[in-house]
Amino acid sequence: MTSQNHESVEGSGGFYYQTFEDLDSYLLDPYDGGNQGTFQEYEQQCAAESSIASGSHPFYGSPLSFSSNESSNTQPDSLSDTHQNNLPLAVSSSNQLPIESLLSNQEMEIMHGRNIKVMLFGCAKAVAENDLMTCEFLMSKLRLMVSVNGDPLQRLGAYMLEGLVARLSFSGSSIYKALRCKEPTSSELLSYMHLLFEACPYFKFGFLSANGAIAEAMKNESRIHIIDFQITQGTQWITLIQALTARAGGPPHVRITGVDDSFSSYARGGGLEIVGQRLSRLAKSCGVPFEFDAVSMSGCDIEARHLRIEPGEALAVNFAMMLHHMPDESVVVQNHRDRLLRMVKSLSPKVVTLVEQESNTNTAPFLPRFGETLEYYLAIFDSIDVSLSRDHTERINVEQHCLARDIVNVIACEGVERVERHELLGKWRLRFGMAGFKPFPLSSFVNATIKTLLENYSEKYTLNERDGCLFLGWMNRDLVGSCAWM
Repeated sequence: MTSQNHESVEGSGGFYYQTFEDLDSYLLDPYDGGNQGTFQEYEQQCAAESSIASGSHPFYGSPLSFSSNESSNTQPDSLSDTHQNNLPLAVSSSNQLPIESLLSNQEMEIMHGRNIKVMLFGCAKAVAENDLMTCEFLMSKLRLMVSVNGDPLQRLGAYMLEGLVARLSFSGSSIYKALRCKEPTSSELLSYMHLLFEACPYFKFGFLSANGAIAEAMKNESRIHIIDFQITQGTQWITLIQALTARAGGPPHVRITGVDDSFSSYARGGGLEIVGQRLSRLAKSCGVPFEFDAVSMSGCDIEARHLRIEPGEALAVNFAMMLHHMPDESVVVQNHRDRLLRMVKSLSPKVVTLVEQESNTNTAPFLPRFGETLEYYLAIFDSIDVSLSRDHTERINVEQHCLARDIVNVIACEGVERVERHELLGKWRLRFGMAGFKPFPLSSFVNATIKTLLENYSEKYTLNERDGCLFLGWMNRDLVGSCAWM
């Protein structure tokens, strides 16, 4: 129901009347088994897609102007509060909104009793239906409930509310692009990324599982060529180079081709040559013969001719949290997601590694996508809460600069401007299979190594193996998946 369907109330200053029953329809708990609405339909859709897909989910971010609502009621708790003049609706500065003044005290008590999840989903539903009056009311209430200094749900709610405001104002794309250009200093951003890397095992899990598959495939090779799409800092290859030093008979010759677009250069403090120099110094200290090739190019543009493929080299290709940025057939006719896989297959690699976030947001409609994003990132924020206390001086920076931008993009943007497009590993299996790949068997040694890694973290992390893939989760919610192909 949109605001255009509401009956006008005399003396309401042009606002439309909305009964409490109308408003309450937005606030049915999407997580309540008694609600047979959109969210349950979405869960059924996800289950069906997962079943079909199986045959039987670098976090770079950018600063958002969030601040705590705990210090002062006049301080904004989200970027949207500081940009109200740019929005299609301006939140009233008075104590009561017109819609609120029409509710009885009993109805207001019911409203205040709603939890943040229900309020967020209700607000998303109002945004989807372009019901501006309900949006205005629910957003004003949510701003009092969320806080970047609060518990995991309150902190995530602040960023998801920002995404809803951006979507409503059609500014999601401009915010996403602007934020990419308004990073903190490169050294600050690098420190935030490193803090997240150490606080949670998600990246280490991906690096260990991918490196283990590459080491297994290359154990008898004297010349190795690794193509790393979105190499970023090159951190993944430090442990692999060090491990190759101990190989019986001496280390192999290693050549790494680092592929990355220009957006990562800021965090590095320069171009790909910085990565090459860093890895070259490491390899020299380890006695590993080493070369580095830099390809500064988006995955959407790269072709086989841009890669130097030499005879006599065993090829490995690494996709670490990169492929979900490639638009598929639902976005552009070129379908770069599958095109890139077919191009890699034509290079005849010995192994291809895939690490991706285990989330279903690529082709999901807005409301199911909102619900999926809420549940996925709530698990992420909950896991961060265990490692970084709420009074940790850098925790807010980590979440804002490494996670918030992606959340806003998933919620606020559509079409080619929505670049965060995750798929479940079952769907990736289908894509790799259609490109001509076959599963590369998992190594029991890699599994044992990751279990040892997790001993240094909370017991709430879970490690599961199924269908030839490894899944790292939090409290039984899979968050990152890893597999290898040949």
